[in-house]
Amino acid sequence: MTIASILARKGGNVVSVGPGEDAVSVAATLSQHRIGAVLVRDGGGVVLGILSERDIVRAVGKSGTAALAMTARQMMTSEVHWITPQTSINEALGEMTDRRIRHLPVMSGGSLAGMVSIGDLVKARMDAIIEEAESLRAFVTAS
Repeated sequence: MTIASILARKGGNVVSVGPGEDAVSVAATLSQHRIGAVLVRDGGGVVLGILSERDIVRAVGKSGTAALAMTARQMMTSEVHWITPQTSINEALGEMTDRRIRHLPVMSGGSLAGMVSIGDLVKARMDAIIEEAESLRAFVTAS
């Protein structure tokens, strides 16, 4: 099972913010879309970084209420790790585990194809496990 199967179900829409948006605006965007991370993109759509709830919490922990006025560019993680639609779900889970991250943007042919979360990957694995168990159950009862 690959990332392409997840994107086929959830779509390729990726929520982004501008580098000058402040923490309060970014938090509102995360809350509005019920997501845990956004890409930070410039006016031309170039990805500058990724900004997660964790990044905001770290900024508040370090700078207190002053972090609320910090920009997305100041809080974001600029080293973005990418996967492709052909990446297996197990590979993506390994990447998230090794890097201790919860979101991975998906690139295809030089273009942004979507973003997956650890929740997306766990759901896909659970669905596969349930399907396999049901197939085995059907095989055993048919025998």
